[in-house]
Amino acid sequence: MPDLNVASDFSVDTGSGLITPARLCLSPNQDARSEPEDLSMLVVHGISLPPGEYGGGEIEALFCNTLDWDAHPYFDEIRGMRVSAHLLIRRDGELLQFVPFTARAWHAGESTFRGRSRCNDFSIGIEMEGEDETAYEECQYQVLAAVVDALTVAYPGISAREIAGHCDIAPGRKSDPGPAFDWLRLYDAIGERKESNTT
Repeated sequence: MPDLNVASDFSVDTGSGLITPARLCLSPNQDARSEPEDLSMLVVHGISLPPGEYGGGEIEALFCNTLDWDAHPYFDEIRGMRVSAHLLIRRDGELLQFVPFTARAWHAGESTFRGRSRCNDFSIGIEMEGEDETAYEECQYQVLAAVVDALTVAYPGISAREIAGHCDIAPGRKSDPGPAFDWLRLYDAIGERKESNTT
């Protein structure tokens, strides 16, 4: 894991839509953005597969359409689902990228943000490995803050004011990242990075 206080450790290549230092694991669950230049929000999700279990390969398998649907009873509830996100931040801070930012990931579903529907069209989806009622790890907030820092530099249409939870854009349908996600801790981490970048 790189030193998260060094801004240069996280950077976005706007040509490829890839972020360094993510491990690339391309998902087939993506398509073209209708307006590629319209990147104006970040959506924070929470995911664990099976629910409450961490560290396995099931999230990657789900996003890459290779999940063994018979491996756990819960998978019957999501059998055949084709979803993805741009990024996943594991509980140990590892960063994975499944979809280039230049493409549309299938993460938000039916959704609305500030009067705009179809959030997949103009957003970047970031999954945090976790669940609604379990505290996320400090290293996850640090990596997420570094990702936000890099994305706001690469895409001026995104700022810290344009970050929402899945629960915010699909209320009543989705609850993640849940009450366990500490938004103030995220904004503190973003602020800490900005301070360190100016000193």
